[in-house]
Amino acid sequence: MRLKVIHRTSYAYEKPLSYGLQELRLTPKTRPGQTVLSWTTKIEGGQREVEFDDHHMNHVMLISFAGEGHSIVVTSEGEVETEDTAGIVGRHQGFAPLWLFERPTELTRAGPHTRRLIRGLAADFPGELPRLHELSRRILEAVSYRVGATDPCTTAELALERGEGVCQDHAHVFIAGARAMGFPARYVSGYLMLDDRIHQDASHAWAEAHVDGLGWVGFDISNGISPDARYIRVATGLDYREAAPVSGLRFGDHGKESLAVDIQVQQ
Repeated sequence: MRLKVIHRTSYAYEKPLSYGLQELRLTPKTRPGQTVLSWTTKIEGGQREVEFDDHHMNHVMLISFAGEGHSIVVTSEGEVETEDTAGIVGRHQGFAPLWLFERPTELTRAGPHTRRLIRGLAADFPGELPRLHELSRRILEAVSYRVGATDPCTTAELALERGEGVCQDHAHVFIAGARAMGFPARYVSGYLMLDDRIHQDASHAWAEAHVDGLGWVGFDISNGISPDARYIRVATGLDYREAAPVSGLRFGDHGKESLAVDIQVQQ
């Protein structure tokens, strides 16, 4: 399947900015199951400082911005050829060792809610894949999808306590549960072509667990499936903070900030 993506993020500030830096992880790479045919990123109101691949092999672009009446527009677009691999990404690659993905983070630390969620899984589902699919099913049952119920700082434990969240929370809970059961697990940010619309207001997120004999396998908890040809993987990390499409910092009193995101994904 050939997918076309246009991802536009616009920031506007009420007052001049002293200085700002942003890390962009918006460029997909050719990997098992996807081939990048073309991809460009255009920056308006800022300038590129450096580009590099981080320890997860994500392509990172660092941009800076400052000045009067400031607004920044970042537009990434391109075409990617994808195939359905039943969620199997394959062997581990990159500079980060596999054992690193067993380490909990602030957002994915397993607590009492996570331990209750995974109780009995090992005994009832001796096979690794069935166990992980059951974990995904339990999470969707425990954390209903609701936009606005959480924010980027919400932990896996808090999402389970509230019983509501979005794809980011589902991924964090899955990672916490998988790691508590001894699986290396990681967060994935990317794009999903939806069947009912082209325009979206946010990118998508899911999780991957490392399974003996298969390597990395993806689980889209929010949709109850493993990623297929409608998905484009862009960045991975221990949690959202290492794979966020846009992150950064600003200096000075810039007043109110307005943000608009428009994403188009179509065949």
